[in-house]
Amino acid sequence: MRLHRNLVYTTIDALNAIFNEGEYADKVVARSLKKDKRWGSSDRKFVAETIYEIVRWKRLYAEIAEVKEPYDRDNLWRMFSVWAVLRGYPIPDWRQLEGTPERKIKGRFDELSKTRVFKESIPDWMDELGAKELGEKIWSKEIAAQNQPAKVILRVNTLKTTKEKLRAILMDLNIETEFLKEQPDALVLKERANVFLTDAFKEGLFEVQDANSQLVAHFLDVKPGMRVVDTCAGAGGKTLHIAALMENKGQLIAMDLYESKLKQLKLRAKRDGAFNIEYRIIDSTKVIKKLHERADRVLIDAPCSGLGVLKRNPDSKWKLQPEFIDNIRKVQSEVLESYSKIVKPGGKLVYATCSVLPSENQEQIARFLKTEIGKQFNFIKDQKLLASESGFDGFYMALLERKENKE
Repeated sequence: MRLHRNLVYTTIDALNAIFNEGEYADKVVARSLKKDKRWGSSDRKFVAETIYEIVRWKRLYAEIAEVKEPYDRDNLWRMFSVWAVLRGYPIPDWRQLEGTPERKIKGRFDELSKTRVFKESIPDWMDELGAKELGEKIWSKEIAAQNQPAKVILRVNTLKTTKEKLRAILMDLNIETEFLKEQPDALVLKERANVFLTDAFKEGLFEVQDANSQLVAHFLDVKPGMRVVDTCAGAGGKTLHIAALMENKGQLIAMDLYESKLKQLKLRAKRDGAFNIEYRIIDSTKVIKKLHERADRVLIDAPCSGLGVLKRNPDSKWKLQPEFIDNIRKVQSEVLESYSKIVKPGGKLVYATCSVLPSENQEQIARFLKTEIGKQFNFIKDQKLLASESGFDGFYMALLERKENKE
């Protein structure tokens, strides 16, 4: 087990882009992995995992290394040396790693691990908010779970294949998967692999989608032949799942504020063989008004803080700001009031977020039900999914039904 100079240099460059230039970790990792065509799978694995690890534990490592932002290259090397020591790598005799104080690093780690903001490597404001909303005990468990790397979960595209067939196809490629209890469309990878390079992916036999995210489309209770509206479709992970559950029968309207996201969805839909989807950009209030009381089912996959998906996006711990969460709560209220009008009497609405904060979830629903439009809905049920309980992403979903018009 030794460190290779070209891999470590790539890692340092990537950390500079993420920490100092504000780039997103997933984009930087994707770019870094294309740097050298000679790298094998273990080289690429080292680069990707090391970048994510140091991003995830940034505050802890910076504190141990005694460096402060903005980090110059020497600072980044010091943070890297902390990672290497704590991971048990022998420190090579490179100029940048001269004088690495191994005993001091281990001692500082033991000392700092007694304090949650360092142990779980999070900003003070996030720790205070999480503890306030979830309580000390649940928040401690939840943030620890959110610091575990995310598993790779596939959602079988039932428009094209079955779970059993896909599992066999991947087995032939030496990609082992397991079924998930109570998850009809999910396969979990036993070990990480680049599934996007497989013909099975290119032929649209599956999408990569977290197990808890896959529960949302089922929660919406769609049936073939319905008119369904996904109001915040984005690049369409849940939209494509809904299309599969509708068996391509009926009308599925995918809406978003951003045309670029709907273009991505179109490409994915073509690959998946999902052809009952219509695309509408929300460029004015007319787009929503035209659909008032027209849909059997409406999904509001609301914009949120993303505090349920930190294991997948560790850099958002550092990019998120408390003001953003205050603003996003207002947006959630607005989209609930506006988009709920699309549901026809007797139809159903699902409000979902990938946040674990009650102020974005249960409290939003309670507030909505007191509004003029909200009084026209009955609360059916909700589900709160914590990473600490499920091992997957944190999610919330609420199912409401619009009351029938009384003649």
